Amino acid sequence: MTRPEPALSVVVPMFNEESVLPLFARRLRAVLDALDEPYEVLAVDDGSTDGTAAGLAGLRARWPQLRVLRLRRNSGHQAALVAGVLRARGRYVVSIDADLQDPPETIAEMLRRARADGLDIVYGVRADRSRDTRFKRWTAAGYYRLMRRLVGKQVPAQAGDFRLLSRAAVEALRELPERSPVLRLVVPWLGFPSGEVAYEREERAAGRTKYPLSRMAGLAAESITSFSAAPLRVATWLGLAGVAVCGLLVVVAVVAWLAGGTVTGWPSLYVAILFLGAVQLLCLGLLGEYVARIYTAVQARPAYFVAADTDTDTDTEPAPEAGAAPAGPGGPAALADSLR
Repeated sequence: MTRPEPALSVVVPMFNEESVLPLFARRLRAVLDALDEPYEVLAVDDGSTDGTAAGLAGLRARWPQLRVLRLRRNSGHQAALVAGVLRARGRYVVSIDADLQDPPETIAEMLRRARADGLDIVYGVRADRSRDTRFKRWTAAGYYRLMRRLVGKQVPAQAGDFRLLSRAAVEALRELPERSPVLRLVVPWLGFPSGEVAYEREERAAGRTKYPLSRMAGLAAESITSFSAAPLRVATWLGLAGVAVCGLLVVVAVVAWLAGGTVTGWPSLYVAILFLGAVQLLCLGLLGEYVARIYTAVQARPAYFVAADTDTDTDTEPAPEAGAAPAGPGGPAALADSLR
């Protein structure tokens, strides 16, 4: 028997959120129950190693609208987010983190705005980040400034993964061929009618951040290399700059020789070798990033595997990434299909 389609699905990727889970559930349920519409909350347990799974099981016994999607291993925040968004059944899908930095109370305003203005996408935009550290604000501003230059001004500044998508936008995401889409860049690229709802970003309610500096840097690198070939052009310009500098040094050397002023020039030679070596290594590193992405795409491995979904009767169901193309008979996609 097919369940009726809920008006709203709320997707919550979780990794080791045991400490904040009770408070988050209380605030979110109060908001959703007040809407007086059918809804589902899809909690994606991204391989948590603490009591998150047990906490979700206890909540589900008292909260019938709660649905739990458990991944076999920790696949990363973006993979868990994609898994939840693509499996959500609502006419509108909201994604939000469990740390309560993005207030659940904003969801009602996002839904109202989408319906009133006929929008397919509503971004939650951080109007005030004064509670973040100065370093966090500085790096976030640099990230969004860079993304807007690479992708275009359709990427809203200070908008993370707190957003509302219509069913049409979700189905468009499903058609994309990327193995690991970065939604905060891909969603604006879709070009659907969109709007913004501003809110004040709060401090994390409990627990530790899941995005330390290393993961923030990884997200920036993933965003750039997955959506733009601009770094390859940077490598080209650096190569041309190296050629120009070397040509200038050749002219200087010839003029000095003709003037009879040549001396032992190990400092200039030393600097030139270091400069050219640095440019070559940088260019090779940039090329390597893209070759690595090609290698990953050729492998065609799913970004995540679902261990259990409380909305289905099966306990094991592998799920490929958004829009993964079949790899041919016997390939990874065929293997995933055979295990469904």
